[in-house]
Amino acid sequence: MLDIHSNQKREPHNVHGLERAGSLAGGALMFTKGLRHGGLLGLLQMAVGGLAVARGISGHCATKAWWQKHRQEYQRLRSDIQRSAADLEALKASAEAATSGVTVTGKDPLTGS
Repeated sequence: MLDIHSNQKREPHNVHGLERAGSLAGGALMFTKGLRHGGLLGLLQMAVGGLAVARGISGHCATKAWWQKHRQEYQRLRSDIQRSAADLEALKASAEAATSGVTVTGKDPLTGS
């Protein structure tokens, strides 16, 4: 028999407050809409609604946990991209400054023609 008071490792709650209430309300609404609609689309709505209700009841979302776990890497990548963009802007400004007084004549300075 399943003991609900066992010392099994439980997933930490990562869905709180309004987010949890929204999952419950939105999931229930989608489930009942799917129930009324029927057919394959209704079945799909019921499944998604049921998942949202389960998320609200349990207070845990595996997808959100995955995103939170990998968020630091995404932040690092974002700062690398921003730093590269700033370097590119500096390189562009330097190239524009270096070529601002140059005129192209079509003559090769090494051959004289």
